[in-house]
Amino acid sequence: MNTWVRRTGRCLAAAAGISAASYLGYVAYAFVSYGKERHRSGGNYGKCMLDRFMPEYEVRELHRVGVRAPVEATFACACGFDLRRSAVVQTLFKGRELLLGAKSNDLSQPAGLVEQAKAWGWTVLEEDPGREIAFGAVTQPWVANPIFRGVPAGDFAGFAEPNYVKIVWNIAADPIGPDESVARTETRVIATDAVARSKFRVYWAFLSAGIILIRRVALAGIRAAAEGGRQSGFRGSGRNE
Repeated sequence: MNTWVRRTGRCLAAAAGISAASYLGYVAYAFVSYGKERHRSGGNYGKCMLDRFMPEYEVRELHRVGVRAPVEATFACACGFDLRRSAVVQTLFKGRELLLGAKSNDLSQPAGLVEQAKAWGWTVLEEDPGREIAFGAVTQPWVANPIFRGVPAGDFAGFAEPNYVKIVWNIAADPIGPDESVARTETRVIATDAVARSKFRVYWAFLSAGIILIRRVALAGIRAAAEGGRQSGFRGSGRNE
């Protein structure tokens, strides 16, 4: 028994060490590669709605997933996806609170991603009904309890108040066939000055893995909901990128 306990302990310690080393390697990579890609727009989907508001950026994350459902159903599920229903997302939010010493936000919030984003302070910058909606805000994500400050669409591209980052993101659905579509989301970030860039670069290096995971989990939930005929909540997983 003692031998088994020692072997188990060594295996667990080795696994923890490998995990820690892998995470630190990711942090180093994210820090060094920050800002490397500044001019890459919509990819396979042509000109992106976000190009109007942030043609240049320091961070860009694009994720998409194929869905066996009509585009209307996919987009409805994307807009109605409830982040609160995902245990993974809630765990990541709680981890950020503990890491940065943030106050927990237990206030009741509206259901659905679009309404939740509005309640958090995001501004709708542009919308193609039934296909795509783009949000924007300026914030200081490195503080414990950041405030998302909406900026009108006409003023967003020119916003240059120091010590902020500007963030735009979208949710969209593209038709592939009568009963097939693609759900996608893209996020872009740019700092307004060198001070904000330095702070956000460290923040992104340490926390971007969780941020990316949230988007993957959300797309998996949207796919499961659309294919299952539901319009909100997290009920399963799917292949995404």
